[in-house]
Amino acid sequence: MRKDELKQKIINLLEEKYQIAVASTQRAIDAATDEETLPEHKYDTLALEASYLAHGQAMRVSESEEEVRQYRELVLRDYHGKTAGMTAYVELLDEEDETKAFFIGPTSGGLTVELEGQSVYVLTPGSPLGKAILGKAVGDEVELVINGKHTYYEVDVVE
Repeated sequence: MRKDELKQKIINLLEEKYQIAVASTQRAIDAATDEETLPEHKYDTLALEASYLAHGQAMRVSESEEEVRQYRELVLRDYHGKTAGMTAYVELLDEEDETKAFFIGPTSGGLTVELEGQSVYVLTPGSPLGKAILGKAVGDEVELVINGKHTYYEVDVVE
């Protein structure tokens, strides 16, 4: 597994997300400051709602900038023969012997990246599965309990 390539693909997706957030923010600002949104009477809240939206979009831009920064500064570690930690690439076998690939990153849990014909899911250490994987080595069992349902995996690869 080429983790440096995986990291770059994550950064590319996060940069796309950032660009979309910037464009959305500009549209929200334009809407909030447009003449058409000026209140016509004291109960007209269109301008206020537009300003709230613009503020929320600006916060989204800030969060996106932070995610990109964290991944750009992320130092990849090699986990061959060790237990999984931050920046580990992990493959799990489910109960039907199907392989699922994961990358443990600082942010952006839920992001999916295609690499070498395989979907790699980004997990954060704070997610339930991320917590369950941390400290596991090849051959270890991972148990995930969500809403009382137990799911078991076997760690197949840790890089």
